[in-house]
Amino acid sequence: MQLRDLVNDQPAHLVLLVIDGLGGYADAEHDSELEAARTPNLDRLAARGSCGLALPAGPGITVGSGPGHLALFGYDPLEHDLGRGLLSALGLGVDLQTGDLAARGNLATLDDGGRVADRRAGRIDDDRARSIVDTLQSQVNLEEAEVSFRHVSEHRVLLHLRGEGLDPRVADLDPQRTGVPPLEPTATAPEAEHTARLLRELDGAIREALVDEDADVVLFRGFDTLQELPSMQERFGLRPATVANYPMYRGVAQLVGMDMLAVVGSLAEQIALMSDHWDDYDYLFAHEKGADRAGHDGDRDAKIAVIEEVDGLIPDLLDLGPDVLAITGDHAAPTQLSAHSWHPVPTLLWGERVGRDAVESFGERACSGGMLGHLRTQDLLPLMLASAGRLEKYGA
Repeated sequence: MQLRDLVNDQPAHLVLLVIDGLGGYADAEHDSELEAARTPNLDRLAARGSCGLALPAGPGITVGSGPGHLALFGYDPLEHDLGRGLLSALGLGVDLQTGDLAARGNLATLDDGGRVADRRAGRIDDDRARSIVDTLQSQVNLEEAEVSFRHVSEHRVLLHLRGEGLDPRVADLDPQRTGVPPLEPTATAPEAEHTARLLRELDGAIREALVDEDADVVLFRGFDTLQELPSMQERFGLRPATVANYPMYRGVAQLVGMDMLAVVGSLAEQIALMSDHWDDYDYLFAHEKGADRAGHDGDRDAKIAVIEEVDGLIPDLLDLGPDVLAITGDHAAPTQLSAHSWHPVPTLLWGERVGRDAVESFGERACSGGMLGHLRTQDLLPLMLASAGRLEKYGA
């Protein structure tokens, strides 16, 4: 028996709002960023719904945003191993064909000893980054593969390779920390030795092209080729769409069968776009990136400010009239660590049939006592379906 066998066609609207990197933790000196933020609207929802703490891939496992979002859409992220390059390529609308290779890259700077000084090239702005990507596109070539570069946002770059014998089983070049040299392209399977050699040639060509630029190197990670997953329509009987504006999250959404609505700027604009398409879909996914960005930067005040801005938009989201609303994050990004972490993510479920627990505010410690308990992130979507009256009884 599959979950799809229990899904009925009862009309309902399900909304998922992801505050990227929402989770954090209290320490000896501070509450978590979410606990410190002034969030009267989220607190009110928490008091009227059910809360818990979600684990994207299991206790102690730190996930990237790709696996985190895959879990939010009801898929086991340990079963489906997706490279970030694939997700970014799909989100950017790249014509990725079978056998092509895609990777996510960071424009980065090196110190005089060849060690990574800044993995994000000073969070270079979009205009300067686009100019650098244009330089790469015009100057970097390989004899044995077609090479193309696309600017994603800020320091983020997409690499797309097309040629014979490409294999994604190559270790990341990004060491994920400063003070050490970039990693050498290394095959993790014999079939990928050709690809690793091409990447070594590519790295040299990139460094030469960037001699007079604001970055010294591109740190690649998340190598992957085209994959197919069963859609949310097939697995859950939904008509889903996303208003997310960041390519990678749109890529995950596209991979699981969501329609891609127009790219708009702010979360407020995403909510307005949802309103325009309200009757076209029964599942809508919105996304706020700012909390994750602040988490990576270790900027506590900025993360708190983003959370408070989101809180101010909750009434607009409720005005749409969702039958079930879920609010959570794809992973934790504590500013104490300036990185993703394994900490569980506060999760809020609201709707007429959800039930009300004793939680009165939206925060890590409050949610730990909620009715949802410590749940797997991938179980959130079935709970949304059930709360919307979309799941039939199983068995006699």
